[in-house]
Amino acid sequence: ADHPSGTDRIAEVARALGLGPEEVVVNLQGDEPLIDPALLAACAARIEAGVPMATCAHPLHAVADVFNPNVVKVVLDRQGRALYFSRATIPWARDAFAASRHTLPAALPVDYAPLRHIGLYAYSNAFLQAYPALEVSPLEQVEALEQLRVLWHGHPIAVHVTDSAPEAGVDTPEDLARVRLHYPS
Repeated sequence: ADHPSGTDRIAEVARALGLGPEEVVVNLQGDEPLIDPALLAACAARIEAGVPMATCAHPLHAVADVFNPNVVKVVLDRQGRALYFSRATIPWARDAFAASRHTLPAALPVDYAPLRHIGLYAYSNAFLQAYPALEVSPLEQVEALEQLRVLWHGHPIAVHVTDSAPEAGVDTPEDLARVRLHYPS
């Protein structure tokens, strides 16, 4: 079947497996093969009543990552729930970045704490089964980020923030070559 997102595919698989609505389903994206299994459990633990979806993030420290559109950033509310995900630099440190409009800044501001989204999701199966019926959002299409459909429809996404960055995912042919070193033939 043709699916507009990985979450739509996962919903079909969970339905085919006959999982109950109370089950928690974890989706580790294929471009994140080196994720620590403890992070999977921490993500799943964030599912609770009224919070049907969770994901993970970690602090960014490299200037190049903050400005890289292949590195998805997330900003959180005070409860640790996602406000927005973007390929753009968010939050934008207006005063710190103003002088660097045409070049990358030499360093990040001391009080600046951007978060990198990790390609890992957990869902209550009840919500996962409802997800495919949600209209695809314009933001999801513009950013090519399926989790924006959830926020656009007003559902919260809990974000587990881990201090340690997982091994980098696979976004480029160079990344794939690096990951293959972990899995010799």
